[in-house]
Amino acid sequence: MSFVCPGRDCPLCPRLVEYREGNRIKFPGYYNGPVPPFGSLDAEVLIVGLAPGLNGANQTARPFTNDYAGDVLYPILKEFGLAQGQYQKRRDDGFELKNVRITNSVRCAPPKNQVTGDEVKTCGRFLIEELNDMKNLKVILTLGGVAHNAVLGVLGYKKAAFKFAHNAVHRLERHNLLMVNSYHTSRYNINTGVLTEDMFRDVIRNILNILKKA
Repeated sequence: MSFVCPGRDCPLCPRLVEYREGNRIKFPGYYNGPVPPFGSLDAEVLIVGLAPGLNGANQTARPFTNDYAGDVLYPILKEFGLAQGQYQKRRDDGFELKNVRITNSVRCAPPKNQVTGDEVKTCGRFLIEELNDMKNLKVILTLGGVAHNAVLGVLGYKKAAFKFAHNAVHRLERHNLLMVNSYHTSRYNINTGVLTEDMFRDVIRNILNILKKA
């Protein structure tokens, strides 16, 4: 099994390293490191987000945990049988994913929740290893355009041929995979109506229907 997450002191992205070191001083109780993926490599579904939030996954060391985006994501996954337990915004809350794994395009928290193209490209070495290790993978759910482009980039597809659109399904024929798009479950998207919880439920229904037909 390959190494799919860098160590706590990964030196690869200077801007993110500087931000991490500053946060270790400001928030000594936080994890403050590259956040490991959540869920089994045996899963058929991989959800790819943007990057850890400063006070969310960067604090808890679990993707989308203690983050508004996770408050939307995790209950809906449980609603559709893709998770079990009680999500309590802690890594040790006993919450478990079922047939789903969650990761990020960039594994370190970025300033202002904004990543650079170079950071996505650099962290892509971990994403491609993760994809290669998921032998049962059938569907990749990308939350937002950055994740969409990150997946296409590491798999070697032309981005212009796969336009991001909410609940769109793209066939990645060389890898026998389907990629489904969703707007990110961020607070901004929910508050502005770009994404509603029902819209996200429709995405999960779509994925479950795909798995039934696979």
